Amino acid sequence: MSKILDILKETKAILTESHFVYTSGKHGPVYINKDTVYTDPQKASNIGMLFAQRCKDLNIDIVAAPALGGIVLSQWTAYHLSLIKKKKVLAVYTEKTVDNNQIFKRGYNEIVKGKNALVVEDLTTTGGSVKKVVDSVKQAGGRVVAVGVMIDRSTNGIDSKTVGAPFFCLGKLPSLAYTPKKCPLCKSSIPINTSVGHGKKFLSSSVSF
Repeated sequence: MSKILDILKETKAILTESHFVYTSGKHGPVYINKDTVYTDPQKASNIGMLFAQRCKDLNIDIVAAPALGGIVLSQWTAYHLSLIKKKKVLAVYTEKTVDNNQIFKRGYNEIVKGKNALVVEDLTTTGGSVKKVVDSVKQAGGRVVAVGVMIDRSTNGIDSKTVGAPFFCLGKLPSLAYTPKKCPLCKSSIPINTSVGHGKKFLSSSVSF
């Protein structure tokens, strides 16, 4: 699992000693700034290769991921799977709705129908987002053969039962995450980081400590 952590360290993507707001809305002291990785196509390609190598023996027709960050991973993973398996593997993505769901648009549901899908995601803390993609693949008539996550940040462990399909991660970096009301960083009046993560959105919302 050290290969993915090496890539993140090389791109200075692992941030600590600050007060971050995650996609889930929870707060914590560790943040993975995946955007620094995605600006380097070679690094992004290497991550796609790691996913592809883990799944080379699976029957996969299509790779699905949630927008936005997952788009990069789905493309590179499908690219390398196509080379390894010597067949065309497609890539699609879901988009977030106003009620925070993840659904296929652009006619992708018809492309997913009847296909064996690998679902990939960059980060997971609760497994909630990737589970929504899994559900959308199934609702579109696809079969989820595996779910792969770049980094599992959960402290209690995400598993196949959590996401609804066979699960694996390329690396683990457990980080405690708190609801705003229970966040010790908030209680200690440590400023929220507004440069990365969702701190700016949190502060501009009606959510209070």
